[in-house]
Amino acid sequence: MKKFVVAVLLGSDSDLPVMAKAIGIFEEFSVPYEITIASAHRSPARTISLVEAYQKDGVKVIIAAAGMAAHLAGVVAAHFPLPVIGVPLESGALNGVDALYATVQMPPGIPVATVGIDNAQNAGLLAVQILATSDATLEERLIAYKQSLAKKVTKKAENLEQKGFKQYIDDYLKNR
Repeated sequence: MKKFVVAVLLGSDSDLPVMAKAIGIFEEFSVPYEITIASAHRSPARTISLVEAYQKDGVKVIIAAAGMAAHLAGVVAAHFPLPVIGVPLESGALNGVDALYATVQMPPGIPVATVGIDNAQNAGLLAVQILATSDATLEERLIAYKQSLAKKVTKKAENLEQKGFKQYIDDYLKNR
């Protein structure tokens, strides 16, 4: 079994459906990961213990996902010397805006890279990009991934130009 280099911490098991997109990225890029549940508020000792173990075990990036008060990423960043990526999750009366602010507004000295609300895919890609700074093979795979994104855009543009707006939008709405 390959040692994992990314850890994903969830504030709750209800976060799993959103965070599945980050896991999909790790599987696509063959990046070994661990995913578990730890709450900054309900299990602070477990959270700190996990983060300390991750540092000793050579984890390079931690993704922390939480909603509402969303203190998980900040607590993790306070105890982990390497990159922490926060994923604010949509929840509560403010639909994730509170989580976004709580995640992005860290005090000086405790940075947390923050992606958009529920944007686990970008969290996964950012973790892969961080790892690729010291892994040429991973960097090459990222370049190919981004080239494939560009090809998809070109294909859509050609399809739009060929069909015209009205037919394209009708087809688009039918296939959503």
